[in-house]
Amino acid sequence: MTVPTIVASLLAVTIAALISALITWISRPLLQRYALARPNARSSHRIPTPQGAGIAVIAATLVVALVLAAWINVAIPPALVIATVVIALVGFADDIVSLPVLVRLVLQAGCVSAVLFTAPDDARIVPAVPLALERGLIVLAGVWFVNLVNFMDGLDLMTVAEVVPVTAALLLLGLFGELSRPAALIAMALCGAMLGFVPFNKPVAKVFLGDVGSLPIGLLLGWCLLELAWHGQPAAALLLPAYYLSDSTITLFRRIARREPFWSAHRTHFYQRATDNGFTVKQVTAEVFALNLVLALLAVVSVRAGSMPVTIVSLFAGAAAVAFVLRRFARPQAS
Repeated sequence: MTVPTIVASLLAVTIAALISALITWISRPLLQRYALARPNARSSHRIPTPQGAGIAVIAATLVVALVLAAWINVAIPPALVIATVVIALVGFADDIVSLPVLVRLVLQAGCVSAVLFTAPDDARIVPAVPLALERGLIVLAGVWFVNLVNFMDGLDLMTVAEVVPVTAALLLLGLFGELSRPAALIAMALCGAMLGFVPFNKPVAKVFLGDVGSLPIGLLLGWCLLELAWHGQPAAALLLPAYYLSDSTITLFRRIARREPFWSAHRTHFYQRATDNGFTVKQVTAEVFALNLVLALLAVVSVRAGSMPVTIVSLFAGAAAVAFVLRRFARPQAS
Protein backbone atom coordinates (compact mmCIF):
# COMPACT_ATOMS: atom_id res chain seq x y z
CA MET A 1 0.00 0.00 0.00
CA THR A 2 1.65 3.19 -1.20
CA VAL A 3 0.84 6.87 -0.70
CA PRO A 4 -0.12 7.38 -4.40
CA THR A 5 -2.48 4.39 -4.15
CA ILE A 6 -4.14 5.82 -1.04
CA VAL A 7 -4.48 9.26 -2.66
CA ALA A 8 -5.95 7.73 -5.83
CA SER A 9 -8.44 5.73 -3.74
CA LEU A 10 -9.58 8.82 -1.83
CA LEU A 11 -9.94 10.71 -5.10
CA ALA A 12 -12.08 7.91 -6.55
CA VAL A 13 -14.28 7.91 -3.43
CA THR A 14 -14.69 11.68 -3.75
CA ILE A 15 -15.61 11.49 -7.44
CA ALA A 16 -18.20 8.77 -6.74
CA ALA A 17 -19.66 10.91 -3.94
CA LEU A 18 -19.94 13.97 -6.19
CA ILE A 19 -21.58 12.00 -9.02
CA SER A 20 -24.05 10.41 -6.60
CA ALA A 21 -24.93 13.76 -5.01
CA LEU A 22 -25.34 15.48 -8.38
CA ILE A 23 -27.65 12.81 -9.81
CA THR A 24 -29.68 12.74 -6.57
CA TRP A 25 -30.10 16.52 -6.65
CA ILE A 26 -31.13 16.50 -10.33
CA SER A 27 -33.54 13.56 -10.03
CA ARG A 28 -35.25 14.54 -6.78
CA PRO A 29 -38.01 16.67 -8.42
CA LEU A 30 -38.92 13.76 -10.71
CA LEU A 31 -38.93 11.32 -7.81
CA GLN A 32 -41.14 13.72 -5.87
CA ARG A 33 -43.65 13.52 -8.69
CA TYR A 34 -43.54 9.84 -9.70
CA ALA A 35 -42.07 7.84 -6.79
CA LEU A 36 -43.53 9.09 -3.55
CA ALA A 37 -43.23 6.79 -0.51
CA ARG A 38 -46.30 7.19 1.65
CA PRO A 39 -46.19 6.13 5.32
CA ASN A 40 -47.30 2.55 5.99
CA ALA A 41 -47.08 -0.09 8.74
CA ARG A 42 -43.32 -0.43 8.26
CA SER A 43 -42.46 3.24 7.86
CA SER A 44 -40.57 5.39 10.32
CA HIS A 45 -41.36 8.58 8.40
CA ARG A 46 -44.57 10.53 8.92
CA ILE A 47 -44.91 12.51 5.69
CA PRO A 48 -44.79 11.34 2.05
CA THR A 49 -41.17 11.37 0.88
CA PRO A 50 -39.73 10.71 -2.59
CA GLN A 51 -37.89 7.43 -3.03
CA GLY A 52 -35.63 6.16 -5.77
CA ALA A 53 -32.35 7.99 -5.07
CA GLY A 54 -30.74 4.57 -5.27
CA ILE A 55 -30.60 5.28 -9.02
CA ALA A 56 -27.89 7.86 -8.28
CA VAL A 57 -25.99 5.61 -5.88
CA ILE A 58 -25.92 2.63 -8.26
CA ALA A 59 -25.13 4.77 -11.31
CA ALA A 60 -22.21 6.45 -9.53
CA THR A 61 -20.94 3.10 -8.25
CA LEU A 62 -20.98 1.38 -11.63
CA VAL A 63 -19.61 4.34 -13.59
CA VAL A 64 -16.67 4.96 -11.25
CA ALA A 65 -15.87 1.27 -10.78
CA LEU A 66 -16.02 0.46 -14.50
CA VAL A 67 -13.95 3.49 -15.53
CA LEU A 68 -11.28 2.69 -12.96
CA ALA A 69 -11.32 -0.99 -13.94
CA ALA A 70 -10.75 -0.08 -17.59
CA TRP A 71 -8.01 2.38 -16.62
CA ILE A 72 -5.99 -0.17 -14.59
CA ASN A 73 -6.95 -3.12 -16.80
CA VAL A 74 -9.04 -5.00 -14.22
CA ALA A 75 -12.07 -7.05 -15.25
CA ILE A 76 -15.25 -6.60 -13.25
CA PRO A 77 -17.49 -9.61 -14.02
CA PRO A 78 -20.00 -8.62 -16.75
CA ALA A 79 -22.61 -10.84 -15.08
CA LEU A 80 -22.34 -8.74 -11.93
CA VAL A 81 -22.86 -5.49 -13.83
CA ILE A 82 -25.83 -6.85 -15.79
CA ALA A 83 -27.40 -8.43 -12.69
CA THR A 84 -27.00 -5.16 -10.79
CA VAL A 85 -28.80 -3.22 -13.51
CA VAL A 86 -31.56 -5.84 -13.76
CA ILE A 87 -32.15 -6.04 -10.03
CA ALA A 88 -32.20 -2.23 -9.87
CA LEU A 89 -34.88 -2.19 -12.57
CA VAL A 90 -36.86 -4.76 -10.59
CA GLY A 91 -36.55 -2.53 -7.53
CA PHE A 92 -37.60 0.55 -9.48
CA ALA A 93 -40.68 -1.24 -10.82
CA ASP A 94 -41.55 -2.28 -7.28
CA ASP A 95 -41.12 1.30 -6.06
CA ILE A 96 -43.65 2.45 -8.67
CA VAL A 97 -46.25 -0.34 -8.91
CA SER A 98 -45.44 -2.85 -6.11
CA LEU A 99 -44.62 -6.22 -7.72
CA PRO A 100 -45.92 -9.53 -6.32
CA VAL A 101 -43.58 -11.16 -3.79
CA LEU A 102 -43.04 -14.30 -5.89
CA VAL A 103 -42.12 -12.30 -8.98
CA ARG A 104 -39.57 -10.29 -7.00
CA LEU A 105 -37.99 -13.39 -5.47
CA VAL A 106 -37.74 -15.24 -8.79
CA LEU A 107 -36.07 -12.28 -10.50
CA GLN A 108 -33.73 -11.74 -7.56
CA ALA A 109 -32.78 -15.41 -7.52
CA GLY A 110 -32.08 -15.24 -11.25
CA CYS A 111 -29.74 -12.27 -10.77
CA VAL A 112 -27.87 -13.87 -7.88
CA SER A 113 -27.58 -17.16 -9.78
CA ALA A 114 -26.26 -15.42 -12.89
CA VAL A 115 -23.45 -13.84 -10.86
CA LEU A 116 -22.64 -17.00 -8.94
CA PHE A 117 -22.72 -19.61 -11.67
CA THR A 118 -20.48 -17.55 -13.98
CA ALA A 119 -17.78 -17.48 -11.29
CA PRO A 120 -14.73 -19.77 -11.67
CA ASP A 121 -15.13 -23.30 -10.35
CA ASP A 122 -12.09 -22.85 -8.11
CA ALA A 123 -13.81 -20.02 -6.22
CA ARG A 124 -14.70 -22.03 -3.11
CA ILE A 125 -15.38 -21.51 0.58
CA VAL A 126 -15.51 -25.13 1.70
CA PRO A 127 -13.80 -27.29 -0.95
CA ALA A 128 -14.90 -30.50 0.79
CA VAL A 129 -18.54 -29.71 -0.04
CA PRO A 130 -19.72 -30.56 -3.59
CA LEU A 131 -19.56 -27.49 -5.81
CA ALA A 132 -23.23 -27.66 -6.84
CA LEU A 133 -24.37 -27.87 -3.20
CA GLU A 134 -22.14 -24.99 -2.10
CA ARG A 135 -23.29 -22.78 -4.96
CA GLY A 136 -26.94 -23.63 -4.29
CA LEU A 137 -26.59 -22.67 -0.63
CA ILE A 138 -24.83 -19.44 -1.58
CA VAL A 139 -27.69 -18.56 -3.95
CA LEU A 140 -30.15 -18.88 -1.06
CA ALA A 141 -27.87 -16.83 1.18
CA GLY A 142 -27.46 -14.25 -1.58
CA VAL A 143 -31.20 -13.81 -2.08
CA TRP A 144 -31.61 -13.46 1.68
CA PHE A 145 -28.79 -10.90 1.87
CA VAL A 146 -30.26 -8.82 -0.96
CA ASN A 147 -33.60 -8.74 0.83
CA LEU A 148 -32.25 -8.12 4.31
CA VAL A 149 -30.47 -4.99 3.10
CA ASN A 150 -33.86 -3.89 1.78
CA PHE A 151 -35.60 -4.79 5.06
CA MET A 152 -33.03 -2.87 7.09
CA ASP A 153 -33.38 0.27 4.96
CA GLY A 154 -36.18 1.64 7.09
CA LEU A 155 -34.60 4.57 8.91
CA ASP A 156 -32.83 7.75 7.82
CA LEU A 157 -29.11 7.06 7.25
CA MET A 158 -29.45 3.42 8.38
CA THR A 159 -28.06 1.99 5.14
CA VAL A 160 -25.29 4.60 5.14
CA ALA A 161 -24.38 3.60 8.71
CA GLU A 162 -24.03 0.01 7.51
CA VAL A 163 -22.56 0.28 4.04
CA VAL A 164 -19.92 2.98 4.58
CA PRO A 165 -17.98 1.17 7.37
CA VAL A 166 -18.25 -2.18 5.58
CA THR A 167 -17.10 -0.88 2.20
CA ALA A 168 -14.34 1.21 3.81
CA ALA A 169 -13.03 -1.93 5.52
CA LEU A 170 -13.25 -3.87 2.25
CA LEU A 171 -11.34 -1.10 0.48
CA LEU A 172 -8.66 -1.17 3.18
CA LEU A 173 -8.35 -4.94 2.85
CA GLY A 174 -8.07 -4.49 -0.90
CA LEU A 175 -5.23 -2.02 -0.42
CA PHE A 176 -3.52 -4.60 1.77
CA GLY A 177 -3.94 -7.20 -1.00
CA GLU A 178 -6.43 -9.26 1.01
CA LEU A 179 -9.32 -8.80 -1.46
CA SER A 180 -9.59 -9.16 -5.22
CA ARG A 181 -9.06 -5.92 -7.15
CA PRO A 182 -12.53 -5.97 -8.79
CA ALA A 183 -14.20 -6.29 -5.38
CA ALA A 184 -12.00 -3.53 -3.96
CA LEU A 185 -13.00 -1.23 -6.84
CA ILE A 186 -16.71 -1.93 -6.28
CA ALA A 187 -16.32 -1.33 -2.54
CA MET A 188 -14.45 1.91 -3.18
CA ALA A 189 -17.05 3.27 -5.58
CA LEU A 190 -19.99 2.17 -3.42
CA CYS A 191 -18.47 3.79 -0.34
CA GLY A 192 -18.16 7.09 -2.18
CA ALA A 193 -21.61 6.87 -3.72
CA MET A 194 -23.18 6.30 -0.29
CA LEU A 195 -21.30 9.28 1.16
CA GLY A 196 -22.75 11.43 -1.64
CA PHE A 197 -26.22 10.32 -0.56
CA VAL A 198 -25.73 11.46 3.06
CA PRO A 199 -26.82 15.14 2.68
CA PHE A 200 -30.15 14.04 1.21
CA ASN A 201 -30.89 11.22 3.67
CA LYS A 202 -29.84 12.70 7.00
CA PRO A 203 -32.77 13.20 9.42
CA VAL A 204 -35.28 14.34 8.39
CA ALA A 205 -34.64 12.66 5.02
CA LYS A 206 -35.42 14.56 1.82
CA VAL A 207 -35.32 11.37 -0.25
CA PHE A 208 -35.00 7.61 0.24
CA LEU A 209 -32.96 5.00 -1.61
CA GLY A 210 -36.03 2.92 -2.50
CA ASP A 211 -35.82 -0.69 -3.65
CA VAL A 212 -34.01 0.54 -6.77
CA GLY A 213 -31.11 1.28 -4.41
CA SER A 214 -31.31 -1.15 -1.52
CA LEU A 215 -31.65 -4.30 -3.66
CA PRO A 216 -28.62 -3.72 -5.93
CA ILE A 217 -26.63 -2.43 -2.96
CA GLY A 218 -27.36 -5.77 -1.31
CA LEU A 219 -26.20 -7.61 -4.42
CA LEU A 220 -22.96 -5.62 -4.79
CA LEU A 221 -22.15 -5.74 -1.08
CA GLY A 222 -22.95 -9.44 -0.91
CA TRP A 223 -20.67 -10.13 -3.88
CA CYS A 224 -17.80 -8.20 -2.27
CA LEU A 225 -18.22 -10.17 0.95
CA LEU A 226 -18.36 -13.42 -1.03
CA GLU A 227 -15.13 -12.44 -2.79
CA LEU A 228 -13.59 -11.91 0.66
CA ALA A 229 -14.73 -15.37 1.72
CA TRP A 230 -13.38 -16.85 -1.52
CA HIS A 231 -10.12 -15.11 -0.71
CA GLY A 232 -9.83 -17.32 2.38
CA GLN A 233 -11.41 -14.92 4.89
CA PRO A 234 -14.91 -16.26 5.72
CA ALA A 235 -14.70 -15.02 9.33
CA ALA A 236 -14.15 -11.42 8.21
CA ALA A 237 -16.94 -11.81 5.65
CA LEU A 238 -19.29 -12.72 8.52
CA LEU A 239 -18.03 -10.07 10.92
CA LEU A 240 -18.51 -7.10 8.60
CA PRO A 241 -22.31 -7.47 8.09
CA ALA A 242 -22.89 -9.09 11.51
CA TYR A 243 -25.34 -6.43 12.74
CA TYR A 244 -27.54 -6.57 9.64
CA LEU A 245 -27.43 -10.36 9.59
CA SER A 246 -28.33 -10.64 13.27
CA ASP A 247 -31.11 -8.05 13.38
CA SER A 248 -32.87 -9.27 10.24
CA THR A 249 -32.40 -13.02 10.78
CA ILE A 250 -33.48 -13.01 14.43
CA THR A 251 -36.49 -10.90 13.51
CA LEU A 252 -37.41 -13.28 10.68
CA PHE A 253 -37.28 -16.40 12.85
CA ARG A 254 -39.18 -14.67 15.66
CA ARG A 255 -41.98 -13.75 13.26
CA ILE A 256 -42.07 -17.27 11.83
CA ALA A 257 -42.22 -18.74 15.35
CA ARG A 258 -45.16 -16.44 16.13
CA ARG A 259 -46.85 -17.54 12.88
CA GLU A 260 -46.94 -13.98 11.65
CA PRO A 261 -47.01 -13.19 7.89
CA PHE A 262 -43.24 -12.54 7.83
CA TRP A 263 -43.36 -11.26 4.24
CA SER A 264 -45.64 -8.35 5.12
CA ALA A 265 -44.61 -4.87 6.24
CA HIS A 266 -43.85 -4.57 9.94
CA ARG A 267 -41.94 -2.59 12.57
CA THR A 268 -40.37 -5.35 14.65
CA HIS A 269 -36.71 -5.11 13.64
CA PHE A 270 -34.51 -4.18 16.59
CA TYR A 271 -33.62 -0.80 15.09
CA GLN A 272 -37.33 -0.05 14.59
CA ARG A 273 -38.19 -1.15 18.12
CA ALA A 274 -35.45 1.15 19.37
CA THR A 275 -37.27 4.21 18.01
CA ASP A 276 -40.43 2.97 19.73
CA ASN A 277 -38.43 2.53 22.94
CA GLY A 278 -37.33 6.14 23.18
CA PHE A 279 -34.22 6.25 20.99
CA THR A 280 -34.06 9.04 18.45
CA VAL A 281 -33.27 8.27 14.82
CA LYS A 282 -29.87 9.92 15.23
CA GLN A 283 -29.10 7.81 18.30
CA VAL A 284 -29.99 4.58 16.52
CA THR A 285 -27.95 5.29 13.41
CA ALA A 286 -25.02 6.59 15.47
CA GLU A 287 -24.94 3.40 17.54
CA VAL A 288 -25.21 1.22 14.44
CA PHE A 289 -22.41 3.20 12.80
CA ALA A 290 -20.20 2.87 15.89
CA LEU A 291 -20.94 -0.86 16.10
CA ASN A 292 -20.02 -1.30 12.45
CA LEU A 293 -16.75 0.53 12.99
CA VAL A 294 -15.96 -1.96 15.77
CA LEU A 295 -16.91 -4.90 13.54
CA ALA A 296 -14.81 -3.48 10.70
CA LEU A 297 -11.81 -3.14 13.01
CA LEU A 298 -12.24 -6.72 14.25
CA ALA A 299 -12.53 -7.98 10.67
CA VAL A 300 -9.36 -6.18 9.56
CA VAL A 301 -7.46 -7.38 12.64
CA SER A 302 -8.55 -10.98 12.08
CA VAL A 303 -7.38 -10.87 8.46
CA ARG A 304 -4.08 -9.12 9.08
CA ALA A 305 -3.19 -11.25 12.11
CA GLY A 306 -3.54 -14.46 10.12
CA SER A 307 -4.01 -16.35 13.38
CA MET A 308 -6.83 -18.74 14.23
CA PRO A 309 -6.90 -17.74 17.95
CA VAL A 310 -7.14 -14.05 16.94
CA THR A 311 -9.92 -14.87 14.48
CA ILE A 312 -11.88 -16.79 17.13
CA VAL A 313 -11.48 -13.99 19.65
CA SER A 314 -12.58 -11.47 16.99
CA LEU A 315 -15.70 -13.49 16.20
CA PHE A 316 -16.67 -13.75 19.87
CA ALA A 317 -15.96 -10.05 20.43
CA GLY A 318 -18.06 -9.16 17.38
CA ALA A 319 -20.94 -11.37 18.56
CA ALA A 320 -20.80 -9.77 22.01
CA ALA A 321 -20.82 -6.25 20.54
CA VAL A 322 -23.82 -7.05 18.31
CA ALA A 323 -25.69 -8.70 21.21
CA PHE A 324 -25.06 -5.65 23.40
CA VAL A 325 -26.54 -3.24 20.83
CA LEU A 326 -29.52 -5.50 20.06
CA ARG A 327 -30.26 -5.77 23.77
CA ARG A 328 -30.11 -1.98 24.14
CA PHE A 329 -32.47 -1.51 21.21
CA ALA A 330 -34.95 -4.05 22.58
CA ARG A 331 -35.32 -2.31 25.94
CA PRO A 332 -36.99 1.03 26.71
CA GLN A 333 -34.47 3.82 27.17
CA ALA A 334 -34.17 5.09 30.71
CA SER A 335 -35.70 8.53 31.10
